[in-house]
Amino acid sequence: MLRCFLRSKIHMATVTESNLAYEGSITIDREIMDMAGILPYEQVMISNLNNGERFETYVIPGRQGSREFCLNGPTARKGVVGDRIIIFSYGYMNEQEIKDFKPQIIKIDGNNNPLKA
Repeated sequence: MLRCFLRSKIHMATVTESNLAYEGSITIDREIMDMAGILPYEQVMISNLNNGERFETYVIPGRQGSREFCLNGPTARKGVVGDRIIIFSYGYMNEQEIKDFKPQIIKIDGNNNPLKA
């Protein structure tokens, strides 16, 4: 049996842009995506700490080192610039994989810089 577990999390990122005129998704700095092990077009769940919204979308890679977290298209209605968000990536694992698995947690400071673990 496969079970769904947290695979990675980007914790406390700040929304840097909200672009309603885009087709949809969230743009994330490619460097931070790589740290979290999130691939382009991968589905993620986002929780907005400022307004309580929780929604799913997919990821578009942003410019490496830009520290951008841009809500695009309909997701732009779920938050505004300055909101703090948590981005969750889940994966399905079997009983053997679960035993030794630890999710990749990336904590972010107020300027969208990854904090040292």
